[in-house]
Amino acid sequence: MKTVLFVCTGNYYRSRFAELLFNARRPERLGWQAVSRGFDPSPFNPGPIATAVIERMAEAGLPMPDPPPFPRRLREIDLQGAERIIALDAHEHPPFVDAFFPAWRKRFVFWRVPDLDRMGASEALGLVDSNVDALIAELLAL
Repeated sequence: MKTVLFVCTGNYYRSRFAELLFNARRPERLGWQAVSRGFDPSPFNPGPIATAVIERMAEAGLPMPDPPPFPRRLREIDLQGAERIIALDAHEHPPFVDAFFPAWRKRFVFWRVPDLDRMGASEALGLVDSNVDALIAELLAL
């Protein structure tokens, strides 16, 4: 099984939704799974995952892990185990890559899904949704 690694700042919201959505929608024959991590998870989050993610998964009738794991910090071993590495924001995340994992810069693909300070949750999760569907289609075509 190949792995796609979704990375965002805190592994609380965007990357978690991408991971859950990818794993829920991927056809069995795809041969890929998703995991997610964060560059700088906060210990001050109110719970293990953003409420907006839980609500969006419920609205779509998709499963949630019970209990959901808490955010996980990105480590080099995570990068080594990933066939594809996707950071969720082309504006916000390149400085994190350059500061923490500069040798891996060329392996990152950057989507354009801003955090809550620049875009509402509904619109941002909608962008994740469409990007995940496009990624699954791309991987099926390989």
